[in-house]
Amino acid sequence: MPTKKKSKPKTISAEDLYRFEFITDMRISPGGDHVAYSVQRVDKTTEKKYMNLWIVPSKGGKPKQFTYGDHVDCHPRWSPDGKEIFFISNRGSETQSQIYIIPLDGGEGRLLTNLTGTIGGFNLSNDGKKLVMEFRKKDKEQLERDKDDQKKKLGVVARHYTNLWFKLDGEGYLPDEKWHLWTVDTKSGKAMQITDDQKFEEYNSSFSPDGKKIVFYSNRTDEPELNPDHDDIYVINSDGSRMKKIPGPVGAKILPSFSPDSKWIACFCKEGEGKWYRNIRLWIVPSDGKGKAKCLTANYDFNTTNDTINDLAGAHQMRQPIWSKNGDWIYFTVSLHGNTVLKKIRVSDCHVVDLPSDDGVIGCFDFNSEQTRLAFYFGNMTHPGQIFIHDNGMKTVRQLTHHNSWIDRLDLGEIEEVWFNGSDNNKLQGWILKPPNFNPKRKYPAILEIHGGPRVQYGNLMMHEFFYLAAAGYVVFFCNPRGGQGYGEAHSKAIVNDWGNKDYTDLMKWTDFVTRKPYVDKTRVGVTGGSYGGYMTGWIVGHTNRFKAAVSQRMVSNLVSMWGSSDFNWVFQEEFGGKPPYENLANFWRQSPQKYVGNVKTPTLIIHSEMDLRCAIEQAEQFYVALKTRGIDTEMVRFPDEPHGLSRGGRTDRRIVRLKHIRRWFDKYLMGKKS
Repeated sequence: MPTKKKSKPKTISAEDLYRFEFITDMRISPGGDHVAYSVQRVDKTTEKKYMNLWIVPSKGGKPKQFTYGDHVDCHPRWSPDGKEIFFISNRGSETQSQIYIIPLDGGEGRLLTNLTGTIGGFNLSNDGKKLVMEFRKKDKEQLERDKDDQKKKLGVVARHYTNLWFKLDGEGYLPDEKWHLWTVDTKSGKAMQITDDQKFEEYNSSFSPDGKKIVFYSNRTDEPELNPDHDDIYVINSDGSRMKKIPGPVGAKILPSFSPDSKWIACFCKEGEGKWYRNIRLWIVPSDGKGKAKCLTANYDFNTTNDTINDLAGAHQMRQPIWSKNGDWIYFTVSLHGNTVLKKIRVSDCHVVDLPSDDGVIGCFDFNSEQTRLAFYFGNMTHPGQIFIHDNGMKTVRQLTHHNSWIDRLDLGEIEEVWFNGSDNNKLQGWILKPPNFNPKRKYPAILEIHGGPRVQYGNLMMHEFFYLAAAGYVVFFCNPRGGQGYGEAHSKAIVNDWGNKDYTDLMKWTDFVTRKPYVDKTRVGVTGGSYGGYMTGWIVGHTNRFKAAVSQRMVSNLVSMWGSSDFNWVFQEEFGGKPPYENLANFWRQSPQKYVGNVKTPTLIIHSEMDLRCAIEQAEQFYVALKTRGIDTEMVRFPDEPHGLSRGGRTDRRIVRLKHIRRWFDKYLMGKKS
């Protein structure tokens, strides 16, 4: 009998973005028996994204969906006795989220809050009687529109600002109301605002172990908008009385947390003013404000954040420093050499211990109350992320969830990690992704991908875009040139006030390295990147003709006009010498791709979002118009209503169209296909 031909394994597609289910947050129960987590899905018909809560036994077993419905249930937090789960949901109104409580043994969620505004995050007191949250009330004008159908139909008449900071990418134009702290009685639902100064905002609040005090950070200088790096730690009584500033180093601070004995507060801090390249380090400060602050990671050249980026959602958020029960150790994550790993540091002598992990990225992590069991979110190069469990005293790590198992049946291609020498004989890390069904005797076209930031890193975390392009027959290569994080402060500092120099030469060395491979056709190489990667794409085509096609996404082209037009406002000058363009025009212009646009011969596609408030669309328009008037083959693709992060969290149909335009452009110039 004739044998059946084996069908080739399927490869990833742009439309697969509809299939992903993303774990977005997780917490282990106090007793350690269950993990509650939220899962995001996309409704293809409406293009809306919904989340529901799931529960999985920590000893293993099939995860079960816990809440249902087309709404957003997120931010699960266990009651101290493990019998209930608090969560944020918009199930009562699509436009107004509230906090709900649902029993673990089943039943309907009970509405706890009844507020009008935006809930940020919240944390429970150890006895479960109160929670503290960041909340921003609705502006008076918005409330009036909500009550009047005609006013609602007409929309905003005008926006009046007196603040220097008035917009934020992903949020839009900011309201007058500020973020403030509220407490909520978990039995009665009674909410009480405990901070209310309209000049200042408060963030990252949590209770002391006895529930009597709340720690948070805030910038309360006379001019916060002109002193963005002057965040300080504050402690306030849980009834809102006696706010006290806790002295510490000058620098941006986040995620403070009390020690078990309440004597210390741990936090992350980037010390100094305008030092974008600096490592974020772990500090402790005396909670009574007496005594000196201490940097625990001062002797380690690593960044205590999660800087590994990808284009898929997931529970990649940082946790506040977690103290051991006896207060001797603090647990935290570090981004290093393409991975994000979990470490602990001994407070007494700053000795660091690595917790077991494979190559990949640890995001959210959590202990049960006795700290005998650790749950954590972990993703790697070929999977966006799952929940794992580790028991103290055991070397084994168990996987609890298996969402997106369909990926395992795909041929994603082979990926190779390499280290190579940069332009100053500096060691650099990169990855080469080969197409599915790779034939080493063939010559493949190749695409250089450049990360944004710049102070982030590519690494062992799945990038759907890379596998999509590899599935189309391209070798995709990417690396971490100087300017990013993950390789120490000197690596990050190398581009300060010198964008387009050492980062550019590192990328050219990387391209040299890859194009010497026998399977790469060096005459058919393209380049693309977004944000800072879009900047570098524009810079590259203005300085070399070696690339046959380019796609610049959400680019920065003109640092002069970027100043003030971005939601980052005036602070861009901190990276470029500390002076504004009107005092140092030549310096900003020297580092702008727009200065060199007259040299460009490379066919270049420009992709940008119309509601990008980080890199305003005028940045793309300037480059596009210059190329068009010079007769260079160029096109612009614009996405309405989308912010800077379209490729990561935008509407799914738009993300798919974006990917197809990128492929179309490279297919035309690197493969000779007709559009």
